[in-house]
Parts: sequence; structure tokens; C-alpha cells
Amino acid sequence: MLQSSPTGSGRTFVYVSAAAAGTVDTYEMDRINGALSRISSFDVGGMAMPMAVGADKGHLYVAIRSQPYRLLTLAIDPATGRLEQRATAPLSDSMAYIATEPSGRLLLAASYGGDKVAALAIARDGLVTEGERQTIPTGRNAHSILSDRSGRYVFATNLGSDAILQFVVDPESCMLEANDPARIATGQGFGPRHIALSTDNKFLYVLTELTGHVIHYVLDPSDGTLTEVESVASVPCDAELSPGVAPSVKTPVDDGKPKVWAADIGITPNGRFLYTTERTTSTIALFRAHEESGSLTYVTSYPTEQQPRGIRIDPSGRFLVASGEKSDRLSVYAIDRDGGELDIVGRYPVSAGANWIEIVTFA
Repeated sequence: MLQSSPTGSGRTFVYVSAAAAGTVDTYEMDRINGALSRISSFDVGGMAMPMAVGADKGHLYVAIRSQPYRLLTLAIDPATGRLEQRATAPLSDSMAYIATEPSGRLLLAASYGGDKVAALAIARDGLVTEGERQTIPTGRNAHSILSDRSGRYVFATNLGSDAILQFVVDPESCMLEANDPARIATGQGFGPRHIALSTDNKFLYVLTELTGHVIHYVLDPSDGTLTEVESVASVPCDAELSPGVAPSVKTPVDDGKPKVWAADIGITPNGRFLYTTERTTSTIALFRAHEESGSLTYVTSYPTEQQPRGIRIDPSGRFLVASGEKSDRLSVYAIDRDGGELDIVGRYPVSAGANWIEIVTFA
């Protein structure tokens, strides 16, 4: 059973970065049934991968992971969804992940190959015109970075070091400072990758790339520290996958079995359903989250686009969009309001190497 239809005449736009094509594809989503209509394909002149939407919803930021590394500020036309480049800023490295924080003053970035996280200033007009104002060395393979919903705390994953870094944002300087403790360990060989935060800011969930677990943390609002609650598998035993191998392992032992290769994570705005992707089996896993404790129960997995790199849930919580790096289509699913089950809405053409998805709704 679907949620009730939204009211109003607003528009919802879906943006998909396509690394191989060097484009950002734009679609309009039908707010009643979730169907996509293609609007345009914007040429960014390089390997477009991570994206982030500004706090004002008027700008889309795109990190280019081919030389020269740079960050593009694209203005979003709220009437048509079309993009227009307004600024470019140099990046010191290839950034695997970017995010904005609630005040709209900072853009956060994580470099997998550079073992660092960084912060760039967003001007009052929403443009990023200068390079990093702060760069912080991390453990191996910084993979994602995310602010909490208060904007006071920031968390970053280190895949190769099996750690989550904890930062505090100085309210005056907007600089990141190490929290206490500065680092918390995950299970050895887990490879923490992407992060999802509950809308109520109580729970943080980390997907591990190499084992396919979702680690559930409680966030203490008074000091911004995380406490692990549980670690739940997203890959069922009958998938017959072995744990992936960390980049730091020089002589891995190969058992001949396919390896876990988890990618992205998303949670519905109401906090009830959480989804993850696994690239080896090309599946999306569904979890149900307990309303009060946030504890997870694995439900099932669904086949999806080949090598699913990105998923995104629309702001209404009614639809999920999935991309596959080796697919020439996007899949859109309706989310059942009672159980979180996915029902295919349709598949839509997309440019080559589709990976990152952002969705913006204008009232």
C-alpha cells in the first residue's frame, strides 16, 4: 500500500552523475507515481562522481575525480530543474564523497586515495570559489564525511583503517576539531564506507564495504560522540559471498568465492526503513528500524541495476531511485508505507557510469 499522494504544484528533480560520460543527467519525478521524465544532460568535462545539494536547494555541487581535480557549483533552476555552472574551485585530491552541513557555510569532502578530509567555504551566494580552507590527514582510505543535523558534529569513515572519526565544528571559525575520542574502531576488516543519519538525529548507521554489515550507533547530542548498539548483516548467508579484502592487505588469501562489495545506504525520512546496496550480487537490501530504539531487522533483498553504486530516497519517502555503474538504466521503486517493500515503478535511460544520485523537491 502506497502512502497518500502529495498535494501542491511543486516539482521534484533527480540528478545523476555519470562518471564515464562526464555528465550530470537531470530528470523530473512525477510526485504521484514516481515516474521519471528526462530533461537534460549537463556536460561537466570530467569524471563526475560525488554530488551534494546546498542547504538553500538552489545549488548542486559536483566533485570531478579526473585531473584537474575540482569542485563545480551548478545553479538549479527551480522552475525547470536545469543546471548552469556558476563557479569552479580547485581540489587538492580526488574526492570520493562530498556533503554540505545545515548552516550552508561548509562543504565537506573525503579523499579515499589521499587519506584526508577537507572543508571548503560556501559563500553567502551559495558559490564555492576557493580551494580547501582546511585539510586534515586521516587513517587509510577516508571514504565518506557527514555532518549531524545540528551542524555541530561531523563524522568520517576510514575504510582502510576500520575507524570512524569524530569532529566538532567550531561555531565561530567553522573549522573542524577532533572530538574526544577522536576515533572509534569498527570490527577489523569491516571497511566502513557510507553513512546514513536518522531524521531525528538520534541514530547513525554505517555500511561496511568489505563485510556488508550495517553498524548502528546512538549519537549523544550533548557531546557528539557515537556509541555502537549493534552490527547487522545486509548480505544473507545464501548469497555465498566471502568478506572483501582491505586495500592494506598486500598478499590476500583467495578462497575462490565472490566477495562482498557493499556500496550505498539510505534511510526513509520517517526512520522506519533502511536500504543498502551490494555490487557483486547487484541487490538492494531492506531493513526495518524500530521506532524507539532504531534497532534493525534485515527483511529481504531485491535485484536491481548492475553494480549498484548509488541509491537515494526522495524527500517524501515514497520512492527510491537506484543507479548501476554497469547499467544504462535507472530503476525507480515505490516504497510500501507499511512494510518498506520495494515495487518497481520503471527503468529509465541514463548516461554511462551512473553512480551518484541527488533529489531536490521545490514546494
